[in-house]
Order: sequence, then structure tokens, then C-alpha cells
Amino acid sequence: MPRGLSDERLQNLHAHAKGYVDRGALPGYACLVSRGTPDVWFSAYGHMDVERELPVWRDTVFRIYSMTKPITSVALMMLYEEGRFQLDDPVSKYIPSWKGLEVFGDGDDKKYTTVPPERPMTVKDLLSHTSGLTYGFMNSHPVDALYRSREVVEGDLQALIDALADLPLQFSPGTRWNYGYSTDVCGYLVQVLSDRDLDAFVAERITEPLGMRDSGFQVPEASLPRFAACYEYTGPDAYRLQDDPRESRYRNAPERLSGGGGMVSTIDDYHRFARMLLGEGELEGTRLLGRKTVEYMTCNHMPDNCDLAAMGQPVFSETPYDGIGFGLGFSVVIDPAAAGVLDSPGEFAWGGAASTYFWVDPVEELIVVFMTQLLPSSSYPIRRELKTLAYSALVD
Repeated sequence: MPRGLSDERLQNLHAHAKGYVDRGALPGYACLVSRGTPDVWFSAYGHMDVERELPVWRDTVFRIYSMTKPITSVALMMLYEEGRFQLDDPVSKYIPSWKGLEVFGDGDDKKYTTVPPERPMTVKDLLSHTSGLTYGFMNSHPVDALYRSREVVEGDLQALIDALADLPLQFSPGTRWNYGYSTDVCGYLVQVLSDRDLDAFVAERITEPLGMRDSGFQVPEASLPRFAACYEYTGPDAYRLQDDPRESRYRNAPERLSGGGGMVSTIDDYHRFARMLLGEGELEGTRLLGRKTVEYMTCNHMPDNCDLAAMGQPVFSETPYDGIGFGLGFSVVIDPAAAGVLDSPGEFAWGGAASTYFWVDPVEELIVVFMTQLLPSSSYPIRRELKTLAYSALVD
């Protein structure tokens, strides 16, 4: 049992998550909690594959979707530490076709005007999601519709970059925060700056050194028996199969290496990544980043230390907006009272579309990693509930 945590109170977390499974809201779950040492509290229940009645195991392989983003952000910042770029460099320095990017002015997705940006998009804008890029599934702005009509989701990573070169930004870089393809573009910059494919860079520089043996952009044949099915919410306490592991696209190398959402991992693998971050860039003698770099990445980079609620329209993201800022690859708690949940200032976190989630609290030396496979992540408020259940287990 990790130090300073009550096993009896952590059983409340297990009972609560188990209730989701028992009533048919989740197929199964795994949760891992640690506090300042490698010792962990682990709990799992339910199925990784409901149709085949296969239980969730400690080594189950999960789609982590947007929990890929922190890994890609670390990859890019490793290159920053090598002097390959500066954070205020214009993105067009590395993607010349983006030099003339304009901002949506007025109109709709059929006919619109554009205006010049107030300033060029920088690499830091990509890392902090203030780039002006979006996702086509947002359905909140004409630029989202343009993404859908131009089939931005099709093709390899170069095709994405080429498609975005011909589309307007949703807003002038640095003026708002918006969830979008920013981290996919960070993955492209990793390739440009390192002259390696993104999956190769991540394997050679991050997952292999950290011992994250089951983390990558596809599931190898030997690991397929441990690969979970993915499900889709169909209504309260109901879901249907969305991706059968025996037919999944993850069995093969992806057409697009998505730094924003393309990886799979296990709960112990991701916990090792989180421990590296809690260790200020180092894990068990392996250092990926310098201490100051991790501190910089995990502080709030929104202007005037404001929260995301002050930075634009609260549309879908993997974090609430009130009391939450954003660093370089992570959400960052700046005001727990405004966020309305038990937390510590400086806690950083992110989640994935299939309801996975992790957070690192440097004040309490607390790490929590939660894995399940239910799309979308907004189906239930389980992430906020996990905060209450985990923090209430602290006893020192």
C-alpha cells in the first residue's frame, strides 16, 4: 500500500467504479494509485472484452487516444532541450507552406472571408493549444465544418499538414484556447526536427528507455490476446461494441502517425511515464527531460495566469474550463475552488476519448491512472468523481 493512503478509503474508489460496471455503464476498468514511491494500489473489475467474457487484467492493452498528447509533447520538448528550435519560432519556419495562413473572418463553410493573423503561429501555440487549429467534430464554428468538408481526417500526416495549409485558422494565434490538431502538428515537427518517423522517435527516446514495453502506435501480434475491445455510449447505462480487437485498425501500422491520439498503452506503462514526470524528468536513473523543462511544461501558460474559461468558448476538451489552465501538453489546476473539485494547485493531467485519465499532483506526490474503453469521455462524470475518491483517501 502506498504511504499515506488509506486502503479502506481506496476501497470506496473500487466500489464506485465497480458500480459503473455492474449497472452496465462501463465494460470494465483498471485504476492505479501511487504516492511518492513505486508502491501502488491497484484495482480492476469487469471485462476488457465483453463479447468474449475476457476480464480486465493488469497488463490489458488500452487505446489511450489523447493521452498520447503528453507523450508527443515530451518528445518535442526533448528536441527543444537539444537546441533544435525555440518556442517562439514561427511554425512556418519548419512548415513553409503555412507561411500565409489566414484567420476566418466572416461567413460560413461555403463562402467566407479571411483576415491576417495578429501574429504568426508559434511552436508554443501548438504545445499550448492556442494555435487557432480545431477538430472537425467540434460542430461549433464554420472552420470545423471546413475541416469536415475537406476531409482533413483522411490520409497520412503529410496529408494533414497539406490540408491545413489551405484552411483558415479559427482565431488569431495566442488569443484563445481551443482543442484541435495542434499536437498532431507537434508530432509532425518531431519528424521534421529529428529526421525520424514519430513512432520510431517515441520508441527509441521515450517508451524503450522508460520500460514502457506495451506502448506504441500499433498492437503487435503477440499482444493481441491482451488488447481490449472499445465500446460506444448508447444511452444511460448502455453501450455497444465500437472496435473489435480482432478486427481493429490497431493490428496494423497506422496510415497516419497521430501524435494527438494514436497510441495504445497499459496502466503500468503509463504509470511509468507519469512517474518520470513526477520525478522532474527522471525515472530510475533514466532522464528524459531536465527539471526546469518539466516545471516549465507544467505551469499555466495562459495569459495573465487566466483559466480556460477566460480563453474562449467552452466546447469539448478532455478537461473542465473553470479554474483550469494549460501548460505545454497538460491541463494545469490553478484554482481548485473555482474548479469545484478536490485538487491541488499545480496538479497536471490529461485524458483520452475512451474515458481514460491520469493526473500527477506534485504537492501530494500523488499519481492516479485510470483505464477503461468507452467513447466518448464525456459520457459520465467519472473523472471528477475519481478526484474526490482518491484525495479523500489521503491520511497524512
